[in-house]
Amino acid sequence: MKKLLLSIIIFTLAVLGAGCSETTQGKENKVNKESNESVKVKLGISGTDTRIWDFVAKKAEKEGIDVEIVKFSDYVAPNTALAEGELDANAFQTVAYFDVFIKEHKLDLVPIATTVLAPMGIYSDKYKKVKDIPNSSKIAIPNDASNGGRALLLLQEAKLIKLDDSFDGNFTTLDQVIENPKKLEIVPVVPAQTPRALPDVAASVINNGIAVDAGLSPLKDTIFHESKTATPYLNIIAVKKADKNNKTLKRLAELYQEDDTAKFIEKEYKGNMIPTFVPLSKIGW
Repeated sequence: MKKLLLSIIIFTLAVLGAGCSETTQGKENKVNKESNESVKVKLGISGTDTRIWDFVAKKAEKEGIDVEIVKFSDYVAPNTALAEGELDANAFQTVAYFDVFIKEHKLDLVPIATTVLAPMGIYSDKYKKVKDIPNSSKIAIPNDASNGGRALLLLQEAKLIKLDDSFDGNFTTLDQVIENPKKLEIVPVVPAQTPRALPDVAASVINNGIAVDAGLSPLKDTIFHESKTATPYLNIIAVKKADKNNKTLKRLAELYQEDDTAKFIEKEYKGNMIPTFVPLSKIGW
């Protein structure tokens, strides 16, 4: 009887031990693992261009980090998927968009690194320099709040207009322009129409992605474009706040910000993307 009882106890302990072992193993496979063993990271992006992350993923693989790139077709789902735990990180948005989105949707997300600037530019079929734009000329800008505000800031940086000191980066009305020495007529149009407006205006402010799709180069074809100082429009890698110190995710961000990644971006995109790796304090975090 004692032998039978002892056997039952040993069997029970073995089962419990196996259960604990399995649970631990499951935890070790999650992204919050902080050891040197292989770990999988699900990273969300918007669109189909994975060239940069394919490059980074190859480097990460050598360090035991398996990056799965998850593509989205919009700018909302990558953040909600991250907040709901379907992703471990995402990399698709600017600082300005991120700050507004997490505030409006009350999401507990944070940036862990900056990545690239996709510069917005002023394009013209008629003039080679901003100063050559004549008085009373028409300037097309995107009509949505985010890109329209960004366009106005770019026109201000080009010294064509001056905005009210209270301007928050979002376009709502042209009354936000308080100085317009050349008496330019600023014409808001649907963002996708900004390249098509070029024949009818002196210049058009065109978002990076739309410009590239239209066969334009933000480096070669602009008469003025954003510089690396346009910190609100730097793209970021975002994670859940609980994961901001996660060693695996921080290492992935470090691999992105290495010199060889910067050189790859410069060569691959020929100025259409500018690697811009700055401290989080520079973007207000």
